[in-house]
Amino acid sequence: MKTPKIYPGLDNDSNGGMTTVGNIIRDAWLFEILPETETCEGWNVARIDVIYQQVNNEWDKYGSMVSSLPDELRARHKRIYDEAIAKAKTRGWSPNTISEDID
Repeated sequence: MKTPKIYPGLDNDSNGGMTTVGNIIRDAWLFEILPETETCEGWNVARIDVIYQQVNNEWDKYGSMVSSLPDELRARHKRIYDEAIAKAKTRGWSPNTISEDID
């Protein structure tokens, strides 16, 4: 039997959290689907996929464009992503690095 893939959590994922799943989590924070304290540590792929679908539904309302977000959401997006980028850089992340994070 194959062991389900488990996410290590935003604080423990590769590239300082600048991964596909990391972006899903941050977008879930943006749209208040998850509290900003939730890192999804120990979550399986199916559970993350549920959040992914909810995040996509929210982005669809704005044409998947940050510039189409209302001012409050656009400001929250900037804060969340500016903090994430700064943190990731201190952990050695480069914008040219791409990786997946569920082993």
